[in-house]
Amino acid sequence: MNGLKNHCNHIISFSLLFLTLLCGLITFKPFSPFQYYTRNVTSTSQKDALGLALAEASTENKAVIIAMVNKAFVEGDDKSMLDLFLDSFWHGENTRGLVDNLLLVNVDQASYERCKFLRLHCYKLETDGVKFDKEEVYMSDEFIKMMWRRTLFLGQVLRRGYNFIFTDADVLWLRNPFPRLSFNKNIDLQISTDRFNGDQWSQTNPINTGFFMIRSNKNTIQLFDLWYERKDKSTGQKEQDVLNGMLHGGVFKKLGLRVRFLDTLYFSGFCQDSKDIRAVTTVHANCCRTISAKITDLSAVIDDWKRFKRSAVNETSTFGNLKHEACAHSWGK
Repeated sequence: MNGLKNHCNHIISFSLLFLTLLCGLITFKPFSPFQYYTRNVTSTSQKDALGLALAEASTENKAVIIAMVNKAFVEGDDKSMLDLFLDSFWHGENTRGLVDNLLLVNVDQASYERCKFLRLHCYKLETDGVKFDKEEVYMSDEFIKMMWRRTLFLGQVLRRGYNFIFTDADVLWLRNPFPRLSFNKNIDLQISTDRFNGDQWSQTNPINTGFFMIRSNKNTIQLFDLWYERKDKSTGQKEQDVLNGMLHGGVFKKLGLRVRFLDTLYFSGFCQDSKDIRAVTTVHANCCRTISAKITDLSAVIDDWKRFKRSAVNETSTFGNLKHEACAHSWGK
């Protein structure tokens, strides 16, 4: 009897010891759903930020729309330039869904915070030793630096295998541009013009880098490399002037690039307005110096566009009598 009692006591003691050890393990390694969440956050944060941003914004075949903004583009007394840009997608024809493929590149903290607040696809572009957090007036030293930084960044996107449309944020998207763009794989670059001469293949068309579609391939990557290499040898020139010089200097031909120049009837701008509101696809506030002037005159374009959409089918097909007066006066400031 005593033997059985002692045996039972041993079993009870062993069981208590096992429970004590088990409790100790639970105490030092508590279960928490946050441990899995934390692990996922850590692994995600270690990934390349640009790669993630591009992947989230792009289509399945690695195509993306890219725009670049700073603080001056997201702030304003009434509407900001970014507000107008996004309004055009809302009021445009078949353009709302394109915002899903828009990557907004932010060159300062204020524009990045605004982008995140709007729940867009955002990427903060860091530039050592330079703050692009105010309006950079056309052709100022800081403006030129920002344009070259943009060129370097877009070359990096090409290297990652992405085809893209680059659009300035002062371009209104009134219609989906893809039906007006060619998907011929032999065309490397389709670029807007300040004034269209009637021939979509003519190199005498004055190019504008505020809107273009480009394919990622070895030739276009090399073009951007050669383009950026000329930065330090092109003092006082903006990147567009340098690219235009490369075009006329035979670089495009040497690389075997095929370029299509976009008709201002469809890809319009203040330098040369489209004459047909039924055809116009985008409107660029080019030939304009300040952001405030661009906002004033682009707002007039949006208002005219809204009136057109409300009008009867047989009414006027022209853009009213827009003279872009604010932009014309901006050159005297």
